[in-house]
Amino acid sequence: MRPPLAAVLGIDVGLLQSGMGGVAGAELACAVSNAGAAGCAGGYKLVGAPLSAMLDRLGTGTDRPVGINLIPEVVGAEELDHQLTQVLDETPPHVYVSLFGMPDDKVFDRVADAGRHLVVQVGTVEDGVRAAGLGAVVVAQGIEAGGHLLGTARRDELVAALRAELPDACIAASGGIGSPEEAARAVAAGADGVLLGTAFVVAHESRAHERFKALVTAAGESDTVITDVYEIGWPGRRHRVLATAVTADPDQPKKFIGKTVVEGKPYLVPRFSAAVPTEATTGRIEEMALYCGLSCSAIPAETSAADVVAGFAGVLPGSPAVTN
Repeated sequence: MRPPLAAVLGIDVGLLQSGMGGVAGAELACAVSNAGAAGCAGGYKLVGAPLSAMLDRLGTGTDRPVGINLIPEVVGAEELDHQLTQVLDETPPHVYVSLFGMPDDKVFDRVADAGRHLVVQVGTVEDGVRAAGLGAVVVAQGIEAGGHLLGTARRDELVAALRAELPDACIAASGGIGSPEEAARAVAAGADGVLLGTAFVVAHESRAHERFKALVTAAGESDTVITDVYEIGWPGRRHRVLATAVTADPDQPKKFIGKTVVEGKPYLVPRFSAAVPTEATTGRIEEMALYCGLSCSAIPAETSAADVVAGFAGVLPGSPAVTN
């Protein structure tokens, strides 16, 4: 019998938290890990001192498995190499590496040689087969997911197709999972665990702007759209967001609509920026990239990261309340 996600990563609940750039700081990641799941901080484009500051908080905030998410297509191979060097040199062994999208093959070898777990999110069967063959835990992302989309398949279709190709691989499902019932459906399709993003956007420990959180908890599935308008900083990739005045009229001028601060450094936020509004953001919040998956309809209120984890413990393989 193949081991569930919980056994592979050494966690109590087979649940991964998405490493959402801006939203998922070390505080959220550590809270999720301390609750028994696998938290993950969003590394995004951080490098040098800003990344070191996050890694320090991540490594000291929990002694449980916790991850740092990096995005190969956004930073490129050279910058990813720099980020990975910092992660492997500056964090203890319980910090795993999470990648959104496929890197070069040498990245898999480097992470394995360092004795770290590698989790790779994919949107196609081809990428999933390749990632699993190189030793990674595979996250199958369906188009129900909030944020940037790696493929065109629905979640359970992709999970089932990957399971048919990879009977012994560890596969987690991502996209539209806001309730234990939806997680159970993903497990029935062949998943060994799940990854949640939108459910953690509204966690108390999330760095999402309070207005962003309020809009997510008030939203239903029909309030989300798949678009490509928020492309400044991350071009060429569709994303699911809450419908805004910007998604309704993509011909507006690309002028600055706000300000934000990332690891102590101020930035202007242009209309159509891929950056999410955080607690450090001011300006026209409701025009910014409000990434949100179909799971929003099952997320009625802000809650703690620990409560989110507890709500899924009983339905996921490897959890104390589940008999395998």
